[in-house]
Amino acid sequence: MSDIRVSEALWSMGMLPEGILERWLVEDGAKVREGEAVAAVRIGEALHDIVSSADGHVSITAPAGDLVDPGCIIAQVATR
Repeated sequence: MSDIRVSEALWSMGMLPEGILERWLVEDGAKVREGEAVAAVRIGEALHDIVSSADGHVSITAPAGDLVDPGCIIAQVATR
């Protein structure tokens, strides 16, 4: 398993303590490639793509609309 995290670097310029998981770009269980955009997170006025950390099948652990913190895990990728 490989975790998909919201990068702490996305908060480097912002003053907000959290963001919002706006939407998923893939469905739960979908096959994804490393580096593929899988979700969109809004921090302030900026929308950021979150990419897969590995090739495999994604298992979503945070629903769209959830608040996200720097470094939080929003999904996992089964690499088998």
